[in-house]
Amino acid sequence: MGLINVSKLAIRTTRRWLYPLSISKLWLSSKSGLLGDKNILLMGLPGAGKTTVGKIVAHKLGLPAIDVDDDILETTWKMPVAAKLAAVGGKGFLEEEGQALCNFSASGCVISLTGSNPLHTEAMQHIKQSGLVVYLDVDSEDIIHRLSRMKVNRIVGQEAGASMRDILLYRRQFYEKWLDVRVLCGTGDTVEEVAEKVLRTVERYQKHDEETYVSTRCDSAALSDEKTYFSDVVVEGLAADGGLYIPKNGFPVIDAREWLRLVSMSYPERALVLLEKCIHPLEVSALDLRSMIFKAYGSNFSSDRVAPVKHLIHNQYVQELFHGPTASFKDLALQLMPQLFAHCLPPMCNYLILVATSGDTGSAVLSGFSRLSGVDRHRTGVLVFFPEEGVSDIQKLQMTGYSEGNARAVSVLSDFDFCQRTIKRMFGESGLTGHLAVEYSTVLSTANSINWARLLPQVVYHSSSYLDLCRDGVIKFGEPVDICIPTGNFGNAMSAVYAKQMGVPIRKVICASNHNRIISDFITTGEYDLRGRPLLLSNSPAIDILKSSNIERFIYHVSDGSSSLIKDLFARLDTEKHFQVPEPLLGKIQQEVLAGWCSEDDCLAAIRSVHTQTGYVMDTHTAVAKVVADRLQDGSCPVVLCSTAHYGKFAPAVFKALQIQNIPVDPVEQLKKLEITASRPEVHKEMVKCLRDRDRRGHTVCQADYSVLAEEVEGMVQDSFLKVM
Repeated sequence: MGLINVSKLAIRTTRRWLYPLSISKLWLSSKSGLLGDKNILLMGLPGAGKTTVGKIVAHKLGLPAIDVDDDILETTWKMPVAAKLAAVGGKGFLEEEGQALCNFSASGCVISLTGSNPLHTEAMQHIKQSGLVVYLDVDSEDIIHRLSRMKVNRIVGQEAGASMRDILLYRRQFYEKWLDVRVLCGTGDTVEEVAEKVLRTVERYQKHDEETYVSTRCDSAALSDEKTYFSDVVVEGLAADGGLYIPKNGFPVIDAREWLRLVSMSYPERALVLLEKCIHPLEVSALDLRSMIFKAYGSNFSSDRVAPVKHLIHNQYVQELFHGPTASFKDLALQLMPQLFAHCLPPMCNYLILVATSGDTGSAVLSGFSRLSGVDRHRTGVLVFFPEEGVSDIQKLQMTGYSEGNARAVSVLSDFDFCQRTIKRMFGESGLTGHLAVEYSTVLSTANSINWARLLPQVVYHSSSYLDLCRDGVIKFGEPVDICIPTGNFGNAMSAVYAKQMGVPIRKVICASNHNRIISDFITTGEYDLRGRPLLLSNSPAIDILKSSNIERFIYHVSDGSSSLIKDLFARLDTEKHFQVPEPLLGKIQQEVLAGWCSEDDCLAAIRSVHTQTGYVMDTHTAVAKVVADRLQDGSCPVVLCSTAHYGKFAPAVFKALQIQNIPVDPVEQLKKLEITASRPEVHKEMVKCLRDRDRRGHTVCQADYSVLAEEVEGMVQDSFLKVM
């Protein structure tokens, strides 16, 4: 992009007038700051407040403050910045500015970069080696207002005829390239508040050792010196003691002004900001995380809004979570999780991902891991177990289409709970895990929602649904909403609880069960009872679950982290198939969530009723949420129904609901017929293409026996990885 002359002197002079503050100009510090002898490098758009914030931060830390404009460029050139710009022109100015920075060195200082420094690659490579690059991420509209007050109408890099907004947008790609940590500045933040955010952000970076994870079953008093970090929990999946990992210090709380910044952002941009706050940059760098997120939520989603919220009827809205490649909400996590997994893998080992699925997880995890490339793909295998009679025909075709290479799905003549229970047993069998490690240099892991990297991305879409309602004018930030979620394993509901913990104004999380109703019974009575309870097949098979894994995280959450209670309750569940929570805890549970269940007839009736009134076709799981929301939600605030799958995945049930006769046998033809019936949402083209292209050969069907499934695991390892001799 061409460059033009502009008076940077006006910016500098005005900001001095706005924020007078004297400061020492030593370039070498004898004091040790938060980062030792490393510099704190403040980067951001012109007008972001870098100089003033830098002086405040330096003053609080007792360190020298350096302003590149004043202390480096004008000292080096022995002339004002504006004069140099007028003398050499835009391109020449950028080059000379970059060279001046390349020749500069400092230690233990707070350095305020110019707005154009990040456009010079060599200069940024040099200065980045000296410290931590802190990006003051200020909203472009705030920048425009500040520059207007400072009577600046053009900045370096702005072509004749290009708007200020365009050039600010162009600049952001360079800041995203070089940042180590982001300070998200809310509209109206004072320079003192921004400086405090900088200090907290740098302190967080420095205290990586404190951002650890614990098992829900681990007594904090018994914690060893060995710490567990994000990369560990991603790869391990399940804790060694059988518990589930959670962040030791909980979730970060985001203030309202920062949430408001996210309202106008795209889904990937929201995901990046939120996940940066949840994943320490020394575990996954900001640049790597950005690359993963924009790959995860790109052209592979049929909607450019990724998880759009649409009005359904009255005060009810649907968040369509089915626009990913496998037409399920699982894509929102499983297009990102494999990339995080591959990034966190230690060298020298192969990894086999074991997955139990009641339908949607299987195809989503196979799709996500198939998108890995190079060494990552060769080191990673995926084996999915699913109930032969417990998934829809389309779900089965989606999974069994993966039959070669390092990805495979096999069915089991039992239910989901058996599949999940067997996998958990495999992780606890040292004979099996040791054998695989010694003979094949292979480690087992999981991509079920027990894995933290599966659950964490789901927090983003619950947050995004609220932000969409704010953007569309349905609510103002701070006003409450309810979220109704069809759930069996409780992972989706748990992620909504975590979104609320981060500051999303969710009033109630409403859990919707089908006629298996294990979740609704537990939340209503506090009793979890599996005794003599058969799993009933339903039209909503993804929630045909009796043993809900993430209930453990939820009880840990509402009991304020009582690992002793968790161990006691789940030991009883394993041995007696039953537990009852104490009465005071039941009260806490019911403060957080509501729950209800839906019969098969009511599910189909809801599909028919909504289609008649609106032309919208819900899938069976969304219909379960609709029925329960109608019963439990009082109408005083909007309610978002989580639409967890595209209706085409459950075509026979939808045909029955809509009372359509002469249903085609072929799944592709079923989808074509449904497309004619439904005015919205539109047919899922990627799912149709996937089914049309699938080789419909037979698939492996296993007896419900642990040893048989263990043999499948070893066979998969043999097929996928070279045997260690």
